[in-house]
Amino acid sequence: MPTRRSMLLALSSFATAASAQPSFPAKPVTLVVPFAPGGPTDAMARTLANAIKPVLGQNMVVDNKAGAGGNIGAEYVAKAAADGHTVLFGTSGPLAINMSLYNKLGYDPLTSFAPVIQIGHLPNVLVVHPSVPAKTAAELVAYAKANPGKLSYASSGNGASSHLAGVLFNMRMGTDIQHIPYKGTGPALNDLLGAQVTMSFTDVLTALPHIKAGKLRVLGVTAATRSAALPDTPTLAEQGIKDFDVSVFFGIVAPSSTPAEVIAKLNAAFVQVLQQADVKQSLAAQGLEPTLKTSPADLGVFMRKEIAVWRDVVKVSGAKVD
Repeated sequence: MPTRRSMLLALSSFATAASAQPSFPAKPVTLVVPFAPGGPTDAMARTLANAIKPVLGQNMVVDNKAGAGGNIGAEYVAKAAADGHTVLFGTSGPLAINMSLYNKLGYDPLTSFAPVIQIGHLPNVLVVHPSVPAKTAAELVAYAKANPGKLSYASSGNGASSHLAGVLFNMRMGTDIQHIPYKGTGPALNDLLGAQVTMSFTDVLTALPHIKAGKLRVLGVTAATRSAALPDTPTLAEQGIKDFDVSVFFGIVAPSSTPAEVIAKLNAAFVQVLQQADVKQSLAAQGLEPTLKTSPADLGVFMRKEIAVWRDVVKVSGAKVD
């Protein structure tokens, strides 16, 4: 039977061990970007990482782990230590679309991660070559139906959001606009500018200079709200195409078993950084539209909704990646 002295020693040892546990963060936090350096996702992640040290009390280091549409970086974080020191700057692909697109996925967006915060979204726009005789979405639909097989849309590749946006458009409007996949946004844009294809769903930052130059005509924003970069351009929903929200969302997640108090601390730090004027300005210049729903639960609900939407679209598209 333990003596009073041995019990006191045990309690003392427990208290010493507990007090020795380092508070979060105990070391620099790694923010994994599942895409190559230089793209919009990388730029946004670095903006946040550079601003968060005074708030979090530790450096945040961006680590690019590109490949497989974002799956390599996502799987790396899913299998990382669940202590908050490794988190993912995820997008629509690895956090929603890829679950239905890829035959084999080494993680599950809903069970492998603990949501931290939704950062916002990058709106896409529907643009056409000026030779297309349509200035509104309704005129485009009417023209497509009157001229079957004449219109085609370029995408950055099979299964990309620019591909699936066209699938969703055809589903909603009963059109049969042909899909032409390319290996990246650059080649797709070049052929659109050269009238080798007639239209595309692409991000607002890519399209904006060509819209301003008159080389492309914008027919609508494919998000739930108008874009700050094109405030006079109506959304497709405003033009009667209901439930059409195709934009790239950005969210930060941690491994699934990360303690709730660590998630709360990360969330609070990101919320504070996102309210800073210089960060707001930088992200706006990168085309990001902020969200007012910034709790971990908000991101979880949003991811479930997105996964359901894209599951149906991917099924109709027939797109699959091994």
